[in-house]
Parts: sequence; C-alpha cells; structure tokens
Amino acid sequence: MGHGGNVIDELVTDHREVEQLFGRIAGLPSGDKDRKVYADQVTIELVRHSVAEEAYLYPAVREHVAGGDALADKEIDDHSKAEQIMKDLEGCDADDPEFDRLIDTLMNEIRSHIADEEENLFPRLRAACPASTLDELGDKVRQAKKMAPTRPHPSAPDKPPANKLLAPGVGMVDRMRDALTGRGKKH
Repeated sequence: MGHGGNVIDELVTDHREVEQLFGRIAGLPSGDKDRKVYADQVTIELVRHSVAEEAYLYPAVREHVAGGDALADKEIDDHSKAEQIMKDLEGCDADDPEFDRLIDTLMNEIRSHIADEEENLFPRLRAACPASTLDELGDKVRQAKKMAPTRPHPSAPDKPPANKLLAPGVGMVDRMRDALTGRGKKH
C-alpha cells in the first residue's frame, strides 16, 4: 500500500498492512516456520509504528483533544503491553507451543488497539486539529518510522523528549542486526 497523506491516513495504512500480516500468520498451520518470519515482520512494523505514534501522535492528542492526556496514556499503556508480548515472542520459534499463544494474544491486543484508535481517537483528533497540522504530523510520523527501532525495547522511554532522542540510535542498531541475521525475510 502507498503511504502518504495526513497522520490519520498514514497510520490507518499501517493498520491495514499489519492486518494483512496477521492474515498470513493465521493462514499457516501451527509450527510452520513462515509464521515466525511473518511474526518478525509484524513486530518490525508495529515497533516502528508505535515509536512514531509515541513521538508525534500522542503529544498532538494531548495538545488538541479534550481529555487528551487520558487518551494518550491509555494508548501508551496498550503499546507497553503489546511490546512485552512482542519481546516474549522474539524468543520463540514457530514450533514452540508458546508461540501460538503469544501470537494469538498479540493479534487480539493489536486488533483492540486499532479499533479504539480508528473508532475513538482518530475521529476526535480529526475534529480538533487543523488539516495542516494533521498533514505536518503525517510527514513527521513517516520520518520517525524510517529511523525507529525494529525490535521491541520494553524498558525504553515512551514519552518525549527521551523517546525522540534514543530511538534513532537504537533503530540503527536494530536495522544492522536485522540486515546481518536476515530477520523478517524469507530465506
């Protein structure tokens, strides 16, 4: 799918891509090694997406949306839960019995998070924020995803400014590790 447009369009496109990967995982039999490949791809996409949301989307929600602090805090809490599941999943092979439980838990968590954002947070942000601000946020989110980590780091800061300072360096290390190991790619 093409990326571009305002922050909401960008993030909804990410959501659809993650759902496609979930469909690929669900379409394979338990223990199939490609389930791990797709799980790694999902993790890469979700971590990049989460880092960008925490750096730019949630601060905008806090600034522009009534009750934005509580909304942003809930979304960041969702990210923390998902990140811990992804970290646990990272240590499992596809034929590990724990893998199926963890991937099912992750899919449920993420689907619930996506529904909450798309049905609640995004409409409220669109109503409260000028179109030009949403467009600027889209550009910032796209840039952040390019520099973001690709592996879960549950103990890393999730609020500005620390998250914006640490993410590029951690992201570079993660991308180097991925390139060396072939993580997230079919061999």
